Amino acid sequence: MSTSTSTGTTAGPAAPTASAAVRLRPVPPGQARITGGVWHERAEVNRSATIPTGLEYLRKANNVRNLEIAAGTVEGSPQGPIFADSDVHKWVEAAAWEYGRSGGEDLLEAQLELTGFLARAQAEDGYLNSVVEVREGERYRKLPWSHEHYCAGHLIQAAVAQARTTGRRELLDVGTRIADHLVATFGPGKIEDVDGHPVIETALVELYRETGTREYLDLAQWFVEARGHGLIASHGHEPTYFSDRVPVREATTVEGHAVRAVYLAAGATDVAVETGDTELLEALRRQYDSMERSKQYLTGGLGSRWEGESFGDPYELPADRAYAETCAAIGGVQWAWRMLLATGEARYADQIERMLLNGMLAGVSLTGREFFYVNPLQLRSDANPEENRSPAHGRRGWFDCACCPPNVMRTLSSLAGYLATTGTASTGDAGPPSVQIHQYAAGTIAAAGLELDVETAYPWEGSVRVTVRNAPAAPVALALRVPAWADGATLDGDLVTAGEYASVTRTWAEGDAVTLDLPLTPRFTVADERVDAVRGCVALERGPLVYAVEAHDQPDGVVVDDVRADPSGEVTAEHREDLLGGVTVLHLQGYRGSPPPADALSPYAAAGARRAEPGEPVQLTAIPYYAWANRGPRPMRVWIPVARG
Repeated sequence: MSTSTSTGTTAGPAAPTASAAVRLRPVPPGQARITGGVWHERAEVNRSATIPTGLEYLRKANNVRNLEIAAGTVEGSPQGPIFADSDVHKWVEAAAWEYGRSGGEDLLEAQLELTGFLARAQAEDGYLNSVVEVREGERYRKLPWSHEHYCAGHLIQAAVAQARTTGRRELLDVGTRIADHLVATFGPGKIEDVDGHPVIETALVELYRETGTREYLDLAQWFVEARGHGLIASHGHEPTYFSDRVPVREATTVEGHAVRAVYLAAGATDVAVETGDTELLEALRRQYDSMERSKQYLTGGLGSRWEGESFGDPYELPADRAYAETCAAIGGVQWAWRMLLATGEARYADQIERMLLNGMLAGVSLTGREFFYVNPLQLRSDANPEENRSPAHGRRGWFDCACCPPNVMRTLSSLAGYLATTGTASTGDAGPPSVQIHQYAAGTIAAAGLELDVETAYPWEGSVRVTVRNAPAAPVALALRVPAWADGATLDGDLVTAGEYASVTRTWAEGDAVTLDLPLTPRFTVADERVDAVRGCVALERGPLVYAVEAHDQPDGVVVDDVRADPSGEVTAEHREDLLGGVTVLHLQGYRGSPPPADALSPYAAAGARRAEPGEPVQLTAIPYYAWANRGPRPMRVWIPVARG
């Protein structure tokens, strides 16, 4: 099976085949580049600090040594969690995409060294998992918890990335041997079981796209369809945690472990578009709607419970106990991207922007060397850092379960792949060739015969100017996303509709330009009344960014836990190049708040007996949420109670 010929696909993550039922198609790697602004800065830090730091930690934590043991080059017993290999695989994927983005022989050499360990550690039948093979000794015995397919999936994703960016097939050969082993081992009439942690579904579809081997798609489809039929329960486990309570095509919402749920949904979306399964795609749309409407934080964070790292009930979104794992935001981006390709709807590009700039970017420090696993929307005064993942510790260099850091690395190194597509967004007509720009960053895009320069200081400024550098002698449609929050946006001075794409079709000439102006007026946001945790509160947003009030920036004596906001007051924006790498801060009117009386013996009182007074007026300063905790852990809040007069 692994000798099948390539489909000729050259695009980055999620590259649908020519026959896939999608409205949009990604721009191939290298044809969209980010050259300036926030995302360029973050990508450069990722290249120079985060990726090298990641490899150092993977060596210190023995993840790499585990592979050397399995390869027979050193002696010993593997250390760390049973899924330790997966973090090496994600690092290799990050290095591969980064090599494609910026080059660097050191990146290539490190990939190839790890590839060699993996190739030598692989069993004759294609199985590969250093911890299970050497330490546990029995394959697939505890599949709900062993992460064996999960590790295989991340290796396959790394193999595809390496093949697409370097042209090397060494790791792809390892990945296809693993996939061939899975095809021979799992499915109807074989081992009929599913891994407790999805990701293999997405990986197998992408390997099918790379190699043309239909069996990989068929197995991915079987893994998706097998969920919800009692396989996990047969091991004695409660199935909700594993997204295994209800069949995927019958589910109406997401539930259980947040990362597992969105990884499964991303893989199911891939299966739906490659098989033309409109019923499955519609089920996934329903699930996404439910998640966005009732189970997603303002930051795009996913997962409201520390218990099980899971989605809670609808509207169960506590700010201070938010789990909002960094990996969940990244998985949410992956699912939203696939839904965007399938439907062409701007709302999914809005979601990607929210999750990237707020939910994911908060998970890595500005230096690129420290991380958050958990991303709450409030840190209280005197918070007790109970365990390794607690944000009360501040950002950490690494974690016992280090899934998030290499996930951030691979996302930042492949970020340009989310900028633009070709296809028919917002119209069902075949029409002329078209280019859609979904995410705004200074850079270049080459697609549908157009070569474009994008000039913008977004998200600090709202002007996006797109200039044509080369064009075919035929009409091409150019569509720019107008975010749903951007009421009053204009394209070349004409009002355009928020939440849709503003499109211009013409025969372009060198030097032609269009300018999208997005209003960045700060806005107060309120939550649905059913979100009990923040009823009576407001949050502050400007453009795509969610803001937070952090203790560092407030006047002396102001206790962030006690502040109140005045939504009727003026909010002003100030760009501070000297602060947090250069950010726009917001100044808003508020009050210090009145803490309970010092002699109060209880936080409770008869209704009307104790009324919180507004307190002394004070000017509060808010920073972009993603930048909090870069000056040490201090109290912070996104949702601020409204002052009552």
